[in-house]
Amino acid sequence: MKPSPFPLPSGRVALVPSVLSADFACLKGSLAPVRKLADWVQVDVMDGVFVPNISFGPVIVPFVAKASGLPVDAHLMVSRPAGFIDAFAGAGAGLITVHAESEGAAACIKKIKALGLKAGLALRPKTPVSRLAPFMKVLDLVLVMTVEPGFGGQAFMPEMMKKVSAARKLIAASGRPIWLQVDGGINAQTARTSAAAGADSLVIGSALFSAGSPAAFLRGLRKI
Repeated sequence: MKPSPFPLPSGRVALVPSVLSADFACLKGSLAPVRKLADWVQVDVMDGVFVPNISFGPVIVPFVAKASGLPVDAHLMVSRPAGFIDAFAGAGAGLITVHAESEGAAACIKKIKALGLKAGLALRPKTPVSRLAPFMKVLDLVLVMTVEPGFGGQAFMPEMMKKVSAARKLIAASGRPIWLQVDGGINAQTARTSAAAGADSLVIGSALFSAGSPAAFLRGLRKI
């Protein structure tokens, strides 16, 4: 499946629903409200080793793409991402993010780029922003986790905003169009906090899919 093109940073904050919090009994209905309101959709991939949870594999990507009508990115929260890249690329993911703490992260980024896809690098809360420096010439997205990865619905860690601001400075110094994403505990209040610190891509999970009207929730974030 040919991946959908990913937008480049334009000054507008991208809203990115996390499928992990969607209703899998009716995925199409759960994702319908995000059509035309979100910028792309994220699939969180967990192996039960890198994080204490197991989610889903590449088979879900084309279904998510069809249900949402949006590009799909795969956030690989796995210990050995190299073994997952070809499968998610083949399934239609247009952006693949690996963790700096995973095995062979540098080689994985090189492979993702060689496949013609966008590449992201994620940092867990305890990982210093300095780990990004060697990759700034090739990355398309930097992801700062604002919770410990593994489960949805966790509380936002405001102390990560210093890391977001530091990552924004690295991106500015690179002169390249790199998204700065935050993921974890995003709601109306923390979205404002994250954007003020320099984030221009917000992953939204529990707060979005538990809202009475997910569409109204996204419109509200746009106004913020």
